[in-house]
Amino acid sequence: MAEFIFKNMVYERGLGDYFFISSKGTSSEELGNPMHPGTVLELNRHHIPYNDHFASKLVKDDYQRFDYFIGMDSYNISSMMRIFGNDTKHKVFRILDFCDNKKDIDDPWYTGNFSLTYQEITLGCQMFLEYIIQNK
Repeated sequence: MAEFIFKNMVYERGLGDYFFISSKGTSSEELGNPMHPGTVLELNRHHIPYNDHFASKLVKDDYQRFDYFIGMDSYNISSMMRIFGNDTKHKVFRILDFCDNKKDIDDPWYTGNFSLTYQEITLGCQMFLEYIIQNK
């Protein structure tokens, strides 16, 4: 969900040529699976464009290829640190670390509340984009 929300924000602001946005998992649990139907429904509800997306896994070499790594919760961050070994360049963040209310995203896999997840991710993406614009 976050990948497509953020891509939409970036393209709406005319910044698409400056970003490469991709999402990957930190485990093999969903490897090769398409987006959850609840995610697709929520993206459609908000007219967020998306394409076919199948889960792939984050690997250690990704740390050198990307500027930022954004996790949805503390478990994602721990998993990224396990994969990368360390974060010497301070590239790893939770999406809501850029907001006043720094907390984990409520995972809709467990809550069933894709609407709340959409709202939280949208806020996090807006604040992250502002952070990038102000710091680059």
